[in-house]
Amino acid sequence: MEIFAPLGPPELWLFAYAIALGAGVVKGVVGFAMPLILLSGLSSFVAPDLALACLIVPTLLTNAWQALRQGSLAAAASIRRFHVYLLAGGVALVLSAQLVPVLSASTLLLIIAVPLVIYAAATLAGHPLRLPLRPGRRLEAALGGGAGFIGGLSGVWGPITVAMLTAMETEKREQVRVQGVIYGLGAIALAGAHVASGVLNAQTLPLSLALVPPALLGIWTGFQIQDRIDQTLFKRLTLWILLIAGLNLLRRGLITL
Repeated sequence: MEIFAPLGPPELWLFAYAIALGAGVVKGVVGFAMPLILLSGLSSFVAPDLALACLIVPTLLTNAWQALRQGSLAAAASIRRFHVYLLAGGVALVLSAQLVPVLSASTLLLIIAVPLVIYAAATLAGHPLRLPLRPGRRLEAALGGGAGFIGGLSGVWGPITVAMLTAMETEKREQVRVQGVIYGLGAIALAGAHVASGVLNAQTLPLSLALVPPALLGIWTGFQIQDRIDQTLFKRLTLWILLIAGLNLLRRGLITL
């Protein structure tokens, strides 16, 4: 069990497994938030860069499952529809990932938390962001670049993606599939970027692999729940999860200032 040594005593190993299981359930229900929950939970007792390394492999595998749940043809159609967003996000992600080793923990957490809390709180208060069904290329590239920049720093690119899809009134099943495609391709880029940055290495990779089983069990459970809820409840759950995770990250960022 030496691979768990960076996490501390055995009770923290179990806590890490519980966080991965819970993150998988939430992701299965609303299509996102696994990196948010893993980063938020794990950074409560390990450094943010180690928490980031831990989430990379579970995020990659669960997104592949989510993207392909309705088949490869549906996933390919989602890639074609959002190719501008994906390209802009991929470039920004690779560039910003190189900043992780030089940023302080508080800066990293606050960069993620502040826009996340503002977006979720405003939407729940009845002031949602609205976008046309098909945003223009410039807007789509700007949104993708913003999501990729934050994603490279933190492994979390869900907030801007969810904001875009929610504002476009995307149907529940399509929204979850598109998120799986976008996050899955982003997760591949994230893994490669953090091999280059040194965050994912021979010491941290086994920890990331160890969190895969509870994450997969969690997402399977979440899929069963998602199939049984309606669009309105799905949207509100999405926003509340964004808000709660964002507030926890904000708390951690302010504590470490």
